Amino acid sequence: MQKIFFFLIGCLLAVTASAQNISSSEVNRALNQLDEAIARRHYYIDKRNNQIDSLRSLIPDAQSVDTVISAYQSLGDAFLAFNNDSALIYYTKGYDIAEANGFPRQANLLRLKRAVNLPLSGFMAESRQEFEQIDTTAFSVDDMPTYYEAGRQLYSYIASFFKQYESGDYWNNFELDFLKKYIDLDPVGDPYYEINQASDLIKKGQLSQARNILIAFTDSISPESNLYARASNLLAQIAKERGEDNAERYYLARSAIADLKSSVLEVTSLQELGVIMSHDHDINRAYRYLSTALINAVDCNAAVRIVQTSSSLPLIQQAHNDQIARWRTGIYLFIILLGILLCVLIAALVYLRNQKQRTSAIKDRLQSANQLKDIYISQFFRLSSIYVDKLNQLCKIVNRKISAGQVDELYKMTKSNKFIEDQAQEFYHLFDDAFLHIYPNFVNQVNDLLRDPIQLKEGELLNNDLRILAFMRLGLDDTNQVAQILNYSVNTIYAYRNKLRNRAYDRDNFEINVMQIPSI
Repeated sequence: MQKIFFFLIGCLLAVTASAQNISSSEVNRALNQLDEAIARRHYYIDKRNNQIDSLRSLIPDAQSVDTVISAYQSLGDAFLAFNNDSALIYYTKGYDIAEANGFPRQANLLRLKRAVNLPLSGFMAESRQEFEQIDTTAFSVDDMPTYYEAGRQLYSYIASFFKQYESGDYWNNFELDFLKKYIDLDPVGDPYYEINQASDLIKKGQLSQARNILIAFTDSISPESNLYARASNLLAQIAKERGEDNAERYYLARSAIADLKSSVLEVTSLQELGVIMSHDHDINRAYRYLSTALINAVDCNAAVRIVQTSSSLPLIQQAHNDQIARWRTGIYLFIILLGILLCVLIAALVYLRNQKQRTSAIKDRLQSANQLKDIYISQFFRLSSIYVDKLNQLCKIVNRKISAGQVDELYKMTKSNKFIEDQAQEFYHLFDDAFLHIYPNFVNQVNDLLRDPIQLKEGELLNNDLRILAFMRLGLDDTNQVAQILNYSVNTIYAYRNKLRNRAYDRDNFEINVMQIPSI
């Protein structure tokens, strides 16, 4: 009836399981839960140590040999997949007491347990020899499923160790033989029945039936048990055969979580998942899973798992090297980009400095122009003031002469050119002084343009040649106006200008060069 019950549940779940697809979000959630379980690894180990201490404390209180044997067997079972050496020690102690006190069945069961766990410590030949020496006649019919399950597990360990060699298939056939014998007994109710039944179906290629059985089985047991971890690992194998990557990662994560929470240190799921993570280029998780699996194997003294996990570490090393190479390439690109940005920044700073210098130069020129403007205005008001004063003096002289009846004398004074010449000389002196305040180096710079420099008389600021060029520099290029100011004819002005041009080093550009003479 129980077999039919599990079959019906499996059929019911087959419909839902086949229709369900493990999503990436479910995988990520399972991986995050696994990361949390790894972080709490020491909590689960301490919890199991406390349970072992409780069992160890019962030994002194044992009232009979049978109780002592059971206590040692319980301690050995408590150390299973947790500390293999301690499990072998307690199985051996129990076996010795049972053998010495005439308990053949208990002695052989303890010897069977010891034989099964010897391969984990690397004692392959010894384990097989021990197993073959077990007297099965001491077992009852109900003990035979345990014997065949132990044989299957023993040869599974040996086949797992030699799988990379040609002898792997040889030992695998022994495992299949004991699995077949176990299935033929049809031990419904045995805790390993559904798992072994599913394993048999997987080896026969009947993946859907195996998955249905395993899904029904995992729904009926605690998700923190070792059986749940084994069932989930088988589901991951089925998913791998079907190419269901998400399902494979999900079930391996669930299996590893169950192992961690039950403090099972002799594990394969965490190792397998670490290798997959390295292929997925999730180097941090790959390193964390494989290093945790290796630490567990060392703590458990499981030599087989140490070898298997260590063989996977080069994958992580290569992936780590690839990651470093990618980081190095990224760093180089970042440095190049940083160099380009630095060049752009330097160019920008140079440009800003040049702009600042130009702005400063423009500011200086504007300031000079403002000063020049102030000088122009100052000199203009000065000349205007002087001529207003001269005009006032002339008016006073005219009024005085007229009032005195000295009209003839006034006529002679105005008719004579002496008055005009005196005023003109005073005007020239005032103009020369004002102009040289604005262009203090004008005379020297004009002479630099001439082959025959202009010679000034003592006390003379400018002469007629220089005044003509001064008017030109001020922008007064109208010859008629210049002639009127200097009281010369137009032809005389032209003659002066031609004479100066002929004396220049660069005759064609002489007037342009004069216009470029700077002010203060």
